[in-house]
Amino acid sequence: MTDAAEPSPAPVRGLVIRSTGSWYDVRTDDGETVRARLRGRFRLDAIEIDETNPLAVGDRVVLTMGDDEAGMITAIEPRENQLSRRAPGKRGAVREHVIVANVDRAWCVQSTFGPKVNPGFVDRFLVAAETRHIPAGLVLNKADLLEGNERAQEAMAFWQELYEGLGYPVLLTSVVTGRGLEAFRAALADAVSVVSGPSGVGKSSLLNAIEPGLGLRTSEIGEKTQKGRHTTTFATLHQAGGGWVADTPGIREFGLWDMAPQELGGYFVEFQPFLPDCRFPDCTHAHEPGCAVQAAVDEDEITPERYGSYLAMLETVEESHRLSTEARWRTLGRPDDPDEPVEEIE
Repeated sequence: MTDAAEPSPAPVRGLVIRSTGSWYDVRTDDGETVRARLRGRFRLDAIEIDETNPLAVGDRVVLTMGDDEAGMITAIEPRENQLSRRAPGKRGAVREHVIVANVDRAWCVQSTFGPKVNPGFVDRFLVAAETRHIPAGLVLNKADLLEGNERAQEAMAFWQELYEGLGYPVLLTSVVTGRGLEAFRAALADAVSVVSGPSGVGKSSLLNAIEPGLGLRTSEIGEKTQKGRHTTTFATLHQAGGGWVADTPGIREFGLWDMAPQELGGYFVEFQPFLPDCRFPDCTHAHEPGCAVQAAVDEDEITPERYGSYLAMLETVEESHRLSTEARWRTLGRPDDPDEPVEEIE
C-alpha cells in the first residue's frame, strides 16, 4: 500500500509591490512578502499584445508556494485600470510599458527649480491619466526655492491657477519647510497612488518626508545639466501616508501609447465643450476650417500654453500612430492591398 499523494499547496492571493522584470515581490493577503516568478505563458501573451511586461506593480495575483519558499504566479486578476506610456527604445512606438495597475490617483511631480517645471511632461501625464479615467493631480515641489523670487512666485501661481482651473488639484510642497506635506499625506491615505515625474524633482524625498523610516535613496541635481540622477531603479509600491504609493523610476519623456491623432483632443478637458461644434467629426484641431477649438483659442477660452502643448503632442502622436499602423500592416497585411510591401522601421 502506497502513501497517498500529498495535497497541492493552497493558492495564495496577493498584491505585486515590486517588479524587476523577472522576479516580483508580492505582499500576500496575510501580510507576508514573498518572491515570485511568472509562468512563461504570460510572457508569451505579453508579446502578442505588444506589452513590455505582462505584470506591473499594483496587479492582484494568485500564486502557489514552492519548497524553496518562492512563489509561482499562476493567475493575474483583471485590472480596473492601468497607467501606461510608450516603451522607450526603437520599438517603443509599437509597445506599451505599463507603469502601475489598479490606480486610485495619479500625481505628476514637478519642481519649482532644478529642474524647472516641464509643462509638456505634465500635459502628457494628464492625458495618459485621462485615457484610463484615473483622477490626476500636480505636485509642485521645492516650494522653498521660491522665497524672495517674485518672478518665480508669479510663474508658479500661473501654473497653479491654470491646472486648478481645469479641475486638477495642485499642491505646493517643500521637504525643507514642511509646506504642503500634510495635504499630500492626506491625499495618499486609503488609496493606491502613483507618483511620477522626471528625475531630480524630489519624488523620493517627498515620500521619505511623509513616511519616516521609508529610507528611499535620493541624490543631488547635476550642476551643469540641472537634471536629476536616477535613484529609483524599479517601480515599487510602498506603504506611505496611510496608503500604497508607487514610486516610479525617473521618466524624462512621457510618451503616449496607442492613440489616433483625432482622439487626442478629447483628453484635453478644456477642449471637450467645443468638440461637438467642429465642422468635421475627425478634426485634429490643428489646421481644419470650421474648428471650434481653434476658435476657442482665438477667444482666449483655451490658453495658448495648453494649445501649444497640444500641437506639440499631436506631432508625436501622429508619428507614433504611423509607426504602429505600419507594424500592424507588416503582421496582418494592408487592408487595401495585403500584398504590397511595407517599408521596415529602422
